[in-house]
Amino acid sequence: MIKKILVSQPKPTSEKSPYYEIAERFGVELVFRPFIKVEGISAREFRTQKINILDYTAIVFTSRHAIDHFFTLAKELRVNIPEDMKYFCVTETIALYIQKYVQYRKRKVFFGNTGRVDDLLPTMVKHKTEKYLVPMSDVHNDSLTHLLDSKKLTHKECVMYKTVSNDFTEEEVKTFDYDMLLFFSPSGIESLTKNFPNFDQGKIAIGTFGPSTAKAVSEAGLRLDLEAPTEKYPSMTGALQHYLLMQDE
Repeated sequence: MIKKILVSQPKPTSEKSPYYEIAERFGVELVFRPFIKVEGISAREFRTQKINILDYTAIVFTSRHAIDHFFTLAKELRVNIPEDMKYFCVTETIALYIQKYVQYRKRKVFFGNTGRVDDLLPTMVKHKTEKYLVPMSDVHNDSLTHLLDSKKLTHKECVMYKTVSNDFTEEEVKTFDYDMLLFFSPSGIESLTKNFPNFDQGKIAIGTFGPSTAKAVSEAGLRLDLEAPTEKYPSMTGALQHYLLMQDE
């Protein structure tokens, strides 16, 4: 019986989150506790990549983390970002977040609708003469590089932040009594095995989002009980709701 679920993400900011509906409907306790955290790299670490930010005329942002660490690093490097710098963001929410650092002008901020870079590509192709810089995490694959290459765009990817384990306290380790764990990245699985080297899964159900996270579970020798997304359940909350319904039958 699933009664207590650990969701390895920050607590939702909206009270209308589907997670809260699930908690109420199924009478389960949801604990939001990230297994990983994002940290910026130092100016010294960035310099080893031999990249000059001002050589580029446009920045591609895939997350708010990327925005925070780009502007923090620019300040640390004493780089004044020119007024005519263009910004290409995978969603409008990310685009609006830029206002935290620079004056928002529609003529220099562009965004997609789906959160996928594919959706942003046609806009980037319209600005083919730009030199694109893409701030990334140290944990990434080359799919974005291949996409931009396929459109013959001038671009450079660089690491500006890193994903590290969000270590558990001794007290948290002692009181680790969950019926189900939900993970959203391979780094979360790495953190689990680091924090709990003798982890015995037993009856604890594990759910994952994304194929690479599911693969990390099997590579760690653990049992995967719930995998999302699927054609029928594209979100973790939809898949979780279906899973809990099946458990009740």
